Amino acid sequence: MKNFKLDKDADGVLLVTFDMPDRSMNVLNVSSMSEIAELTDMIKSDDSIKGAVITSGKKAFCAGADLEEMGSNLSGAREQMAKDPEGAKKALFENVYKLNQLFRDLETCGKPVAAALNGLALGGGFEFVMACTGRFVANDNKSAKVGLPEALIGLLPGAGGTQRLPRLVGLMAASGVLLQGKQLRAAEAQAMGIFHAAVPADELIATAKKWVLDNPKAKQPWDMDRFKFPGGAPYTAQGYQMFAGANAMVRKESFGNYPAMRNIVACVYEGSQVPMDAALRIESRYFCDLMLRPESGNMVRSLFLSKQALEKGEARPEGQEKGEVKKVGVIGAGFMGAGVAYVSAMAGLDVVLIDRDQEGADKGKQFTIDEQMKRVKRKKSTQEKADSIINRIEATTDYSKLKDVDLIVEAVFENSELKAKITKMAEEVIGDKAVFGSNTSTIPITDLASASSRPENFIGIHFFSPVHKMMLVEIIKGEKTSDYAISRAIDFVSKIRKVPIVVEDTRGFYANRCVMRYIQEGYNMLSEGVKPTLIENAGKMAGMPVGPLSLQDEVAIDLAYKVMTQTKHDLGSQYVEGKGDVIIDKMYNSERYGRKNGKGFYVYEGREKHLWPELGQFAVNGLQDPQPNVSDIKDRLMYAQAIEAARCFDESIIHDPREADLGSIFGWGFAPFTGGAISFIDTIGAKAFVARADELLESYGPQFEVPKLLREMSKSGETFYSKFSRKAAA
Repeated sequence: MKNFKLDKDADGVLLVTFDMPDRSMNVLNVSSMSEIAELTDMIKSDDSIKGAVITSGKKAFCAGADLEEMGSNLSGAREQMAKDPEGAKKALFENVYKLNQLFRDLETCGKPVAAALNGLALGGGFEFVMACTGRFVANDNKSAKVGLPEALIGLLPGAGGTQRLPRLVGLMAASGVLLQGKQLRAAEAQAMGIFHAAVPADELIATAKKWVLDNPKAKQPWDMDRFKFPGGAPYTAQGYQMFAGANAMVRKESFGNYPAMRNIVACVYEGSQVPMDAALRIESRYFCDLMLRPESGNMVRSLFLSKQALEKGEARPEGQEKGEVKKVGVIGAGFMGAGVAYVSAMAGLDVVLIDRDQEGADKGKQFTIDEQMKRVKRKKSTQEKADSIINRIEATTDYSKLKDVDLIVEAVFENSELKAKITKMAEEVIGDKAVFGSNTSTIPITDLASASSRPENFIGIHFFSPVHKMMLVEIIKGEKTSDYAISRAIDFVSKIRKVPIVVEDTRGFYANRCVMRYIQEGYNMLSEGVKPTLIENAGKMAGMPVGPLSLQDEVAIDLAYKVMTQTKHDLGSQYVEGKGDVIIDKMYNSERYGRKNGKGFYVYEGREKHLWPELGQFAVNGLQDPQPNVSDIKDRLMYAQAIEAARCFDESIIHDPREADLGSIFGWGFAPFTGGAISFIDTIGAKAFVARADELLESYGPQFEVPKLLREMSKSGETFYSKFSRKAAA
């Protein structure tokens, strides 16, 4: 076998080691699945084999299904749907059901098969484990975790996970793992009843083998007479309460935007009332339903395939080799700079953290100390590891310490003169090959690079707040930025385990340009007399993590004021005042800065918050009566952002729809179920999107004027993915 190594001992126990060649992780694909079928037949038919133990030859057991292969199959199914819908559905079901049948054959082969889990098992990998009649895990390996993360990318566990897990641990306990994609450590999983035992890694194989020999007639609990669900079946009082609560929770959390969550609940409910063979067919049917929905395809493409590609550096300019960043300088030890220093130290980099005085520099380093102490307290790290990370950061005021850094991240506040001064001070000491990156959020990089003596090594490296939680980093090219500087910036961003997107230079770049449309449309509606509660709830109903007013509070109103002031100064007579200007001005002068000082558009009392009762003052002509339809408000909020994303393509600010989609999701939280702002347009279709935008334009103003590019695409029938990215098309 290519993917499995076999070793039968003197007792007749077959040790099966899952170890796919030329891969860092084992996956379930056509090749490995065909060998599992062959392996099952061997165990079943060979009388000399008393049972089997399945483990991994890699650090992880199995990462799950090969989503690239799945994406290719999905693309073919969608093409076939246009020609023969019924035939395509039947073929898709048969293809999806193969894995369920495969694992069902394994668990009913008539001989004991034990999984010896030595590391991570996610998705289909965990479903493989649950299909084994015996399950054992190493309790001294922190990476030995199990989980079903499919819901996080718009799918459901399609290899028996929605049926076996509830039968092992009960309906209530399974719901959190299935709906939230929660990962379980070995001890937690054993306590729930998933594993027969958790033992030290060096005893794992022997323990599993002994169990095989001691249990020659082992069966899964659900294949035994009088099986009962732990905690009660769905038709019991306990089961009824669970499903009533689950439906309400799913609606509250998803606003109906995530069909995977709804389908998971349906799978568990329907499947738990029938025998396993029928239950697995139910699961496969609901899985097929998701595969044919745009939400699932878009989420898989953006949140897995595109993310993985960009993390590997696909945005790197041609001709540039991958390099290594070992030491960075961070200038400005405020909240952003402290965050950059922290994630850099966490990634193993040495950091020089500079501020204007030692107190400020030490305060910035204290952020890393505090975060590490939290990790130690929660037993996510040891004191030794924490000390090692903390000691990687040197807090200082001495610019000469920057002489051997590979890259600089300047993270002072948005003031062009200050940034110019710091650029010159740093360039006096840094090496010729060091790259200088500014963390500016809005000021054009070309303008800032005018202060540099080597603009070819000057670049924008825009982090999002809070740095240690936000996944995205925008890399911004100035007019003279070299491919070398871009490549080194990508090396740095990849090293700190974030997603890099490369964009051209403009005020606000890509992410801030688009997110400001969301916030500004909130201001527009507030000014027009739409109730703040309706604005905020419509934003969340549309799929945004928070409403536009809440988002402005998180970003900080005083920062918005400073950006507005700097932009007015830079643009002069070309500056166009919006309805939000007077709102920002009034909030700033009232010292309502947002969450940071406990008062903004919301009033903050500990962890609780509520809208400021005096927001009605911003309605120029008073509150509208009646209030507008919620669907109009949702469209205004979503279309305003998506049109700006399209405009960034029209102006050649961004070039790859994958980067645009991931930038929108990870940068400002654009509704993940859509796959991102560009997938949102492609899914609606350019023609229908432009028609709706024109309606909004007529009713609400010029912010809904679509760019020329999008209007042309509405006539040609093109999509962004077909027009701009051969690699991106799924």
